[in-house]
Amino acid sequence: MPSGPVTMDESYALCKEFNKRHGTTYYWSTKVLPPDKRPHVHALYGFCRYADDIVDDLGPVPVAEREAALASFGERFFRDLQAGASTDPVLMAVVDTVQKFSLDPQCFRRFLRSMTMDLTVASYDTWADLLDYMDGSAAVIGEMMLPILEPSDAAAFGHARDLGNAFQLTNFLRDINEDLDRGRMYVPQEDLRRFGVDLTTRTCTSQFIELMKFEIDRCRAMYASADLGIAMLPARSARCIRAARTLYSRILERIEAQNYDVFARRASVPTWQKAIVVGRLVVPFGG
Repeated sequence: MPSGPVTMDESYALCKEFNKRHGTTYYWSTKVLPPDKRPHVHALYGFCRYADDIVDDLGPVPVAEREAALASFGERFFRDLQAGASTDPVLMAVVDTVQKFSLDPQCFRRFLRSMTMDLTVASYDTWADLLDYMDGSAAVIGEMMLPILEPSDAAAFGHARDLGNAFQLTNFLRDINEDLDRGRMYVPQEDLRRFGVDLTTRTCTSQFIELMKFEIDRCRAMYASADLGIAMLPARSARCIRAARTLYSRILERIEAQNYDVFARRASVPTWQKAIVVGRLVVPFGG
């Protein structure tokens, strides 16, 4: 993070670097967007990553201190948003994006609420409970993106939320092992009880495989809903979101290909595959 003042271009560049380094699937997909829209998608990613780092990457820092740091970040953002400008290296670009696309500040409040939940909530009993968390951690991202993507139909709203949730659930299924290391379980407890699974054993039993099949079917149903919304986007925006949808869906395919054993290795899509998917979509528009 730069220690001194930055320009607006440098702020957007920093958000882009965060995206490139930490959100590779998301980053590759943005290459399909028109060049004038990409920086704003990077800015939204930068905001989310900034908050996520406070929650997850402060090592042994006590929860109370992380909660205070997250609250301070939120207060600074909303203060800068009200002022219409920011000197923060990341928030400068975020505030600019919010203003240019008239994004709803409540979306950011809901996101920060879910990030705060990550500090104290270790598991979710029901699917409805998890959806409440995902409203701020995932569905709201779809809402933030819509004004930038410019759909032709207001009905795209619900489908955008479904896509955000599908992305999030895909990540949850891929990252079960890593989340256990953080003391968290995002698979609903009611599903674990239904299939007789104890995640803490980190064992790919026949019951665990059936659980994963159930969750993957749930995830694909949300992707199917999202496809309806993608059809409501302008061609270039649709190609971007379709690229992201394709790449995230392949994570589910990788999980299946390794017989659902997410404990043995992390399911991921190789960079060369991401490049091919994006390349096929970029070429018709000349980059």
